[in-house]
Amino acid sequence: MTLLMILMLVLSVVLILSILMQSSNSDGLSGSIGGGAEQLFGKKKSRGYEGLLNKISTVCAVLFIVLSLVIVTLEARGF
Repeated sequence: MTLLMILMLVLSVVLILSILMQSSNSDGLSGSIGGGAEQLFGKKKSRGYEGLLNKISTVCAVLFIVLSLVIVTLEARGF
């Protein structure tokens, strides 16, 4: 159980850092008016640094949920 809790701690820190390092998706009202075409035809963020951070965040979030459910289940059974 201690190993699972340590893994949860490490996973939480990685998830927080990967989310904080991402740039914001919205530029406000001006970005929605003028930046729509640029997002559609321009920047390909899925291949670079942003894409990597997005994948890391997604994997960590899924692992976080699964690990949380495992810990709750083990606690309920008395381990």
